[in-house]
Amino acid sequence: MTASDHTRPDGPRNSRELVLGRIRSALGDTAEVAGQPLPRDYLTAHVPTDDPAALLDLLHHNLADYRALVHRCREDELPRRIAGLLVERGSRTVVVPSGLPPAWLTAAEAEGVELLPDDGTLTAARLDAVDSVVTGCALAVAETGTIVLDAGPGQGRRLLSLVPDHHVCVVRTPEQVVASVPLALPRLDPLRPQTWISGPSATSDIELDRVEGVHGPRTLEVLLVTAAGAGTVTPA
Repeated sequence: MTASDHTRPDGPRNSRELVLGRIRSALGDTAEVAGQPLPRDYLTAHVPTDDPAALLDLLHHNLADYRALVHRCREDELPRRIAGLLVERGSRTVVVPSGLPPAWLTAAEAEGVELLPDDGTLTAARLDAVDSVVTGCALAVAETGTIVLDAGPGQGRRLLSLVPDHHVCVVRTPEQVVASVPLALPRLDPLRPQTWISGPSATSDIELDRVEGVHGPRTLEVLLVTAAGAGTVTPA
């Protein structure tokens, strides 16, 4: 950077103007069509989008590759499967986001799991002592193995999916499964608070020692749910 970068005939130039000026210069003629649609001739997906079974298999594979625990079941089996996961985990308390279908947790409650409805009073400290949370989702992206939450019904506040150590997330298939991120974005409201989850929370230090549960749940379990009678479900 030279001294002339910071000055101009009408006075000093601040860093913001400097950066924007360089961007305009790099764009060249493109800057003249501001406000016009930009050409997007890239692929919107790298897999066939008209094969729901193949997309479901790809989502399952990529979720598992990110170390999520993936299970498949029919909708009529869902309450029993959720209860089984919570009991196997040893969970005694589970957070229930507003709008979560009540039937999903009837079997868990019958097993003695305490349901804690999120009425807005559950603080981060209280949630830290909770064993599990069960949520739905907005979408799941097959190519990246990503679950998207947007605080819609059955998903709750972002805090609910980040503080408890065990997150059980239900994905309705095929309607909530999309092939790629470019296909997911038009279906999401950019004004809603979004959480994009690819596997359990993890980080690595300079020695590449992986530590899970740093920025969110240590264990992510995903239930891929198909409608009752929709066909054969691959066992978990």
